[in-house]
Formats: sequence, structure tokens, C-alpha cells
Amino acid sequence: MNEVTKAFIFGLITFLIIFIIYYFFILKDKFDAYNGKTKKKKKKQEKPLDFIEFTYLVSKFQLDKDKINVLFMFRGIAFLNAFIISVTGTIIYYIPVNMIIKFIIGFAMVFALIYALYELFGRLLVKKGWSKK
Repeated sequence: MNEVTKAFIFGLITFLIIFIIYYFFILKDKFDAYNGKTKKKKKKQEKPLDFIEFTYLVSKFQLDKDKINVLFMFRGIAFLNAFIISVTGTIIYYIPVNMIIKFIIGFAMVFALIYALYELFGRLLVKKGWSKK
């Protein structure tokens, strides 16, 4: 197998592992908290889990929380986050430079991918008709 095929398989496996972990361990709890379903009743009522990505997309693109299919949005966010982490990790792993340059490139890639992909996802949500306007 050549290097490109190995990198693609490594990236795909990384993506699947990160998506499964993120979806089942992080997102399910936040989705349940958003819908008011909690597993444990606490004596002291705390603020529900703050879901930063959801809040960011709703405020930036002026989405209507009543129109939004929350499950679709949460799955999309899980997909985006897993994609960002796996692509960055795969590319950084296969670049033959010293560690400091890898950190700098990885840091820049993460921010660029977050900005670009969340912008595209927000525009998709607006096109689906979930905006307030």
C-alpha cells in the first residue's frame, strides 16, 4: 500500500472512532439535557449543559429554535467536529517536519476548518428554512 492509501485509511478509522465517542458519550448527554431528559435527579437544580456549537450557530445565523430539527443539528455538529479533528490529526501525523511546526500548522488548520465548516453548516441550516426571517 502506498502512503496516500495508508493516510486515507488512518483518517477514516480516526474519524469513525472520534465520531462514535463524541456522539454517544458527549452529544447524547447534551441532547438529553436540551430536551429535559436527565438520568439523575439532583437536589440542586443546575443550569442545563451549555452546548457552545448550538448556541453559536443559533446566534450567528439567527435560527429559530422552534423550527430547528435539533437531532439533525446535533448529528451534523458531531460529524463536523469528528471531521475537523481527524483531518487535522491525519495531516499533521504525516507531515515530516519538527514538532513545533506541526503544532503551528495544526493550530492554524483547526481554526480554519472550524470557521469554514461551521459557516457552511450554518448556511445549510438557513437554506433549510430554519431562520427567524
